[in-house]
Amino acid sequence: MPGDPNLDNSRRQVTAAAFSFVNPIKTSNPLLLHVSKEMSEELGFSEQDIQSKEFLEVMTGNSIPENSKPFAMCYAGHQFGNWAGQLGDGRAINLGEIKNWALQLKGAGPTPYSRTADGLAVLRSSIREYLCSEAMHHLGVPTTRALSLSLTGDQVLRDVLYDGNPAYEKGAIVSRVAQSFLRFGNFELFAARNDLKNLKILTDYTILRHFSHLGKPCKEVYLKFFQEVSNKTLEMIIHWQRVGFVHGVMNTDNMSILGLTIDYGPYGWLEGFDFGWTPNTTDKQHKRYRYGNQPNIGLWNLYQLANALYPLIDETAPLEEILEEYKNTFAKKSLNMMRAKLGLVLAEETDINLIQSLEDNLQAIETDMTIFFRLLSSFNPKQAEKGIELIQDAFYSPEQLVGKVLTDWKHWFVSYAKRLERETTPNEEREQLMKTKNPKYVLRNYMAQLAIDKANKGDISLVEELYQVLKKPYEEQPEFEHWFTKRPEWARHKVGCSMLSCSS
Repeated sequence: MPGDPNLDNSRRQVTAAAFSFVNPIKTSNPLLLHVSKEMSEELGFSEQDIQSKEFLEVMTGNSIPENSKPFAMCYAGHQFGNWAGQLGDGRAINLGEIKNWALQLKGAGPTPYSRTADGLAVLRSSIREYLCSEAMHHLGVPTTRALSLSLTGDQVLRDVLYDGNPAYEKGAIVSRVAQSFLRFGNFELFAARNDLKNLKILTDYTILRHFSHLGKPCKEVYLKFFQEVSNKTLEMIIHWQRVGFVHGVMNTDNMSILGLTIDYGPYGWLEGFDFGWTPNTTDKQHKRYRYGNQPNIGLWNLYQLANALYPLIDETAPLEEILEEYKNTFAKKSLNMMRAKLGLVLAEETDINLIQSLEDNLQAIETDMTIFFRLLSSFNPKQAEKGIELIQDAFYSPEQLVGKVLTDWKHWFVSYAKRLERETTPNEEREQLMKTKNPKYVLRNYMAQLAIDKANKGDISLVEELYQVLKKPYEEQPEFEHWFTKRPEWARHKVGCSMLSCSS
């Protein structure tokens, strides 16, 4: 890949290059807070390695491993639907690869792509990324991973609410890993600059490195590549919808070419089921990245990638065909995903009506998505009249369950019971199947905030507890039953517990 010949770490426009060499800055008093045991084992680190000073120094940017030439990637992107031009790794520095896993430090200092920012990260956002990326992995959602969470010992100035009241916070670094950190924006940058030579080099590299099964790069393989990226993107978003995850910032520079969930900023899980909810304060007015719009945004972003790849293909029809297929496939996969959440193995045409009436009911009264579907797995179709009792704990305001709302819910349970009676799967087996699709534990924002509050006081016990809970999200875990609960009322409007800003 073409590198930036300018070795000066100054904010600037970088042309004809996919990356710039840059070293992390030294930290004053680094402290390792937590390490993902699963990820460290995957990378071949022993317990002795993790406890070593060398590990701490490398994961906090104070020491550069032998044979490592740290770099920051150059890419562009559309942000909130608008072309933003060059963006790049503003606070992520790649160290290299270990066993085909790319390793980078997030929050390790400025790069040529930091623009007006300092390239640092704070403990608050670092805990959220660290816990969430590992939680998503265990939920079965394609994602980047986290290896370690560390304090730098330095203070970082941040304006959490963008209200003109900045304050100093604890600096932190997350070391994160992925098979690749390439984004849609990497391709957009070269296409926008009409740098077709490097667009081809990048695309060929990506295919040979990550999609080699498609064959030698050529026009036909470029189309197959785009088809596979489309499929992976769709698969990822179907998983988001299944568990109620809302990314919050689906800009094209935050879209992984491998269909991985990447860049955990103002994300969130649905508390009350609501297609219109977004966790991002910046998106509060237009709600572009709301839960119900994520599949459409995935398609919109793929259109931008198609535009970027067009010069290599020089035909619109086959690209449009792939994009049209995304729409049709999403409808089918979304329906099958909801069938699975409801324990339906057989497919009936009228299932769409059952699902739509359920979604109407879920939004008619504030109903916790995670708790509702988990409790529903224990539903007995022979006792349809007890359906409301079964899911009572999922309602935030059960006193509102009156009149038409109550009648509609009762009707739905009768319809659901009749539909289950046409299934051939025994009740016990259906319950177990539903529990593999409907998690009991997800990283609600208030949970992360509680861990952040404790960690800011020097206590990381809650980070460890949540890390352990979220490793087995589909299991009962009686010792952690206290996390299977609705968001407490005190957290409804508390900063960090509901909507979040991009400040990190």
